Amino acid sequence: MVLTLKCIHCSSLFPVYPLQSNCEKCGGTLEFAAELPEAKKLRFSGQLGFWRYRQLLPPVKYEVSLGEGGTPLHKAERLARTVGLKELFLKDETRNPTNSYRDRAAAFLTSNAIDQGFETLVCASNGNMGASLAAYTAKANLICHVLVPKIVDVGKLAQMIAYDAVIEESGNIVDESIRKASDLAKETGWYQATAELNPLVVEAQKTISYEINEQSATPNWVIVPMGSGGTIYSLWKGFKELKELGLTNSLPRMVGVQTEGCAPIVNQLKENAPSKSFSPSTRALAILVGEPLQSDLAVKAIHESNGLALTVSDSEILASELLVAKLEGVFAEPASSATVAALQKLKEKQISTHDSVVCLITGSGLKSTDVLQALNKKQKTAGLGLAVSTKQKILKILSEKDSYGYDLWKQLGQIMTRAAVYQHLNELTDRGLVVSYEKDGKRFFRIAERGRKVLAAFDEIQLLM
Repeated sequence: MVLTLKCIHCSSLFPVYPLQSNCEKCGGTLEFAAELPEAKKLRFSGQLGFWRYRQLLPPVKYEVSLGEGGTPLHKAERLARTVGLKELFLKDETRNPTNSYRDRAAAFLTSNAIDQGFETLVCASNGNMGASLAAYTAKANLICHVLVPKIVDVGKLAQMIAYDAVIEESGNIVDESIRKASDLAKETGWYQATAELNPLVVEAQKTISYEINEQSATPNWVIVPMGSGGTIYSLWKGFKELKELGLTNSLPRMVGVQTEGCAPIVNQLKENAPSKSFSPSTRALAILVGEPLQSDLAVKAIHESNGLALTVSDSEILASELLVAKLEGVFAEPASSATVAALQKLKEKQISTHDSVVCLITGSGLKSTDVLQALNKKQKTAGLGLAVSTKQKILKILSEKDSYGYDLWKQLGQIMTRAAVYQHLNELTDRGLVVSYEKDGKRFFRIAERGRKVLAAFDEIQLLM
């Protein structure tokens, strides 16, 4: 297989190594380009899984595996009837070893890093990719350095810690973490494993389409959550290659989904760019990306497939999450549930009752702290979420004894960054619930009378639940 890196804009070609993500001439995104083998020469061996498709992937000598791929394609009959469809499938990537679709990329990148002689990999991630890479590098006895934003699901962070990754907080959202990872890889010579900065990720994730085609047939529609934009293109590229190989006679229309509070790609397609003061916000943290580096890939997939992009609200996402769990037994993270929320909107106008649809379920809801808080039976108001729960705990601690930031962080179980604890304290102070004072060179915090009243109100509500 003769491989090159090709710019999707100007078609300039570059050698595969050293790996790079952007064209040196026009700045466009680079992707792997190769002449596909003849279909009659393809021999997919072994059970359904990621490495079954090694003939259609850039070659690696050393294969690191935890059993990734081969995930179920659930026929969602009850959900289909509710939505009004004849045929609906959920591609359940929660069944991967670390419970997300990123395991495919982590397996491939770790294998490639070993081939290239690297001992340390660096990755910027808002959750799933960091957790996956930490697991696979642990398996391969490599060092994993993960840069995470301040806003990250604690469940995913816990996985990184368990797999002994070196974790560093960088920025408020993943955009800032990615910039730091780019600089760090150049400075240290570490292997760049950030999904947006390594073109091998698209190659790994296209195997999802290969599996869908083997498990059923090419659907009419495929609905995918969009953060940086690479995932929807990965699946589109997979289907295009299947068509070129003669392994399918049709191509799906690709649908990209973002949230109302963070929709840069949807805005780009609508030529409705946000103002410079745009501040992205959503509870679907896996797709909280303000400046998507692979938006050109997403736009390409949507245009070429005659697809579309739309937004859904956070409340619609939560409602869909509960619906999918209740009807199909699949507990999806918010970004994944956005696909089902989008489906319900599209069914009204674009999608026919007789169309077949696949919704990509990228990761497990068990990783999403905010979701678990919302589903807590003691909280009838899902919007309270983790932030209120944390503030309540802080008020409870301060009601017993004045304390300072580091001590509060330890009493909270060290499940978040110290910066996050100080953010909660500052917000409580701004609202007059907590007051601060200096003592022995430290900033101490004391619960105010108003804070005691709020805490009492919390306790009263919980007694009624």
